[in-house]
Amino acid sequence: MSRIGKKPVVVPAGVTAKVEGQKVAVKGGKGELSFVVPEEVSVVMEDGSIKVDPRSESKRARAMWGMSRSMISNIIVGVTKGYERKLEINGVGYKAAVVGKNLQLSLGYSHDVIYPIPAGIAIATPKPTEITIAGNDKRQVGQVAAEIRSYRGPEPYKGKGVKYEGEFIFRKEGKKK
Repeated sequence: MSRIGKKPVVVPAGVTAKVEGQKVAVKGGKGELSFVVPEEVSVVMEDGSIKVDPRSESKRARAMWGMSRSMISNIIVGVTKGYERKLEINGVGYKAAVVGKNLQLSLGYSHDVIYPIPAGIAIATPKPTEITIAGNDKRQVGQVAAEIRSYRGPEPYKGKGVKYEGEFIFRKEGKKK
């Protein structure tokens, strides 16, 4: 039994949710999101909450049960509060700036890296060494943060590169004489 899947997802005030077959559509103050629930799971809207149940006791149905409930919960949080990821840039001369609809990253390469900002995502640079990624889709915010981090991930010797805020980088000792 899925502990996560058993709990119904409460739809807060100011948010409208519709369940049409396998599609759950949610509309709130920060936009509109939808999720198509896998066929192994049934989804029902009853008295202000969304309930998810497996159609069978197969391993895949039980796995999709908890995942579907989490995805529905994530889209409800996304249209009410939204999601935010922060990145930190460490290194001499490493910096970021938003130029129009692009993020310009100076990461020690011979040229600047230009990252086009996708629709539905807001990127801000409060400091040249800090990037804030915000949006209503948790998956998309995390994906954009991972793509930006992949341009120059943190290295273990000096800690230079792009890392998530609060991420611990295991440091290695350099070579000795």
